[in-house]
Parts: sequence; C-alpha cells; structure tokens
Amino acid sequence: MSEKNEGIIVILSSPSGAGKTSLVKEISSKNNFSISISHTTRKPRNNEIDGVDYFFIKQEKFKELISNNKFLEYAKVFNNYYGSSKDVIFQKLDKGENIIFDIDWQGTEQIKQKKLKYEIITIFILPPSRKELFNRLLNRDLNDEKNAMERMKQFDEDVVYWKNYDLVVINDNFDKCYDKIIQYINLRINNTSKNYDKNEIYDHVLNLLK
Repeated sequence: MSEKNEGIIVILSSPSGAGKTSLVKEISSKNNFSISISHTTRKPRNNEIDGVDYFFIKQEKFKELISNNKFLEYAKVFNNYYGSSKDVIFQKLDKGENIIFDIDWQGTEQIKQKKLKYEIITIFILPPSRKELFNRLLNRDLNDEKNAMERMKQFDEDVVYWKNYDLVVINDNFDKCYDKIIQYINLRINNTSKNYDKNEIYDHVLNLLK
C-alpha cells in the first residue's frame, strides 16, 4: 500500500480495439489522474499528436533508452516498441499525482514484478463480441482489413491474460464500463474491495474465442 502522500498507479489493458485508450482519456479528464504518455516507434495515426498521445521516436533512440534503463516497462507489439519513462512517472507519483497507464499485459507484468512502493490497480477491458471488435478495428484503421485481421489473430493470444488482473470489465456500453472502473478504483482507494463475477467473465472469454 502506498503512503498517503504518494500517488497510485492504475493500469488499463485490453486486446487491441477493446476501448482502453478512450476509457483512459475519460478517466483522466474527469478524475485526478495523469496519463502516462508512452514512447513508441510506430507511426502516428491521423488524429494523434506527438507529446500528447505518444512520444513518437525512431527505433534506434528507443533501444538507446532501453540500454540506459530509462523505461519502467516496455514491450514489442505488432513489430513496434512501446515504453513508459521511469523518471517522469516516479516524479509525479512522489508528488502525489495519480498515474493511469494504457499498456498491454507485457508491460503490466513488468511493473508488477518490480514490487514498487506505490499501490497498483490493474484492470482488463474486454469487447462485447468478436464481431464488434472487428468492426471497431476496421473503423479505427480506415477499413484496412488486413491489419484488422492481424490484430484479431493477436487478440486470441492477448485475451487469456485477463486472469492476472484485479478487475475485468466488458465494454459493451462505454458509460457503464467507465462507471464500474471508477467505482472499483474508489473502493480500492478507501481500502475496501469488491470481487467481480469471474465465472461470467470466463464464459464471455470462451465465447470470444469461438
């Protein structure tokens, strides 16, 4: 448990297209959370701004930062690197700022294994169905069906890690999903806990993998 004058870490993970980035932005805008802006080697999408959505850097620079131990976590996803700057995050947490991460299961495991002094809350987001997920990926990637299919294949590998998270929420309705997340975070901050229905989630994941 973190000290009262320290911030907490909240991590949102999901398979690509399940909606975690939108949820992270909503949580940050309505609550006292600073978004951890990742460094990445991938090219920005049309609506993304350098220094706001990501720090877009070359692969050589990213590997230099790895060598200098500058990342709290990093991972290679779809042939691109993503990583969170250690120094910036720790400075904010030590000043009492709460940090929210938009990262995958690989980065989450790295942070958990470091056994930091800060409280960490991990949340996994699931799509309502495979069909809906595919449609979201198509819309996001400008109807690039090949790219959407590649991400659907990765989905089957990523979704199994839901079991490693404190809370799992199905994003079938954005507002309801947001409310469940905020309710859970507030319960944890107040040193209480609330279990979710793991059997329901297990059944839902089985349906997603059909």
